[in-house]
Amino acid sequence: MSAADALPLPAAPTIDEAYAFCRKIAHRYGANFSVGFRFLPRRKRRAVYAAYAFCRWADDIVDEGAPITLDQWQAELDRCYAGTPSHPITIALADALHFFAIPKRAFVALIDGCRQDMVKNRYETFAELLQYCELVAWSISDISLAIFGHQTPAAIEYGRNLATALQLTNVTRDIGDDLQRDRIYIPREELRRFGVTELVPSDAVRLLIEFEIDRAESYFRAAEPLLHELSFDARFAVLLMGGVYATVLRRLRRNPLVALRKRLALSTPEKIGVVLLRLIRPRFV
Repeated sequence: MSAADALPLPAAPTIDEAYAFCRKIAHRYGANFSVGFRFLPRRKRRAVYAAYAFCRWADDIVDEGAPITLDQWQAELDRCYAGTPSHPITIALADALHFFAIPKRAFVALIDGCRQDMVKNRYETFAELLQYCELVAWSISDISLAIFGHQTPAAIEYGRNLATALQLTNVTRDIGDDLQRDRIYIPREELRRFGVTELVPSDAVRLLIEFEIDRAESYFRAAEPLLHELSFDARFAVLLMGGVYATVLRRLRRNPLVALRKRLALSTPEKIGVVLLRLIRPRFV
């Protein structure tokens, strides 16, 4: 079910009501991300909620048939940056733009990635998949870093490594869900390498998924320096975002074939465990 169906749009919302609408979307549909969101200071937290909600709405247009087109949503983005938003999400986002220089091009790239999902459902090589990650994941990193704040330009590359790690986690965790939409993000060259002709339970598919887990974890490790580049008040939040996803990978490693049957999610006690462990050991993996 899309956010548009589950959450009725508030009429003529105040700024606070617009942010509250975005917060509901983040907590309902971004359960993994929102663990970290809660640890941001209020102004940054509200801005992240607005940015997440905008991106989620775009994703729903493709996956859930939300009653709006991507062209219309991009036109709403134009109105947002012009200071004349008309949707609760963009009303909140326009307010956030008063405090954070979030690049519009990053939202445009995200929308372009959503457009690609409407016409492309297979990837031949990992390099091709990385080009998709550039649209749908690097864009999120650039949006987030504009809100979080960072020390040097090196943070951009580290942030994109983290974004790639998160996207590759999604690709691996959501194999079964994506198959139901006739999408396979795992590159064909890797399917051939492991002798996989069909994504059904088998030893070959297990080895393939373990390979995907290994690669995603390598991107988490490459992103570790980001934690020291971020503004101090955003470090723990980002640590938790990465930590939750890395924990999903660790759980998936125990039974890789579960990715074919359902989307693996962490329980509340497991998320609390992520928080406590990262207090002791501040690393993604």
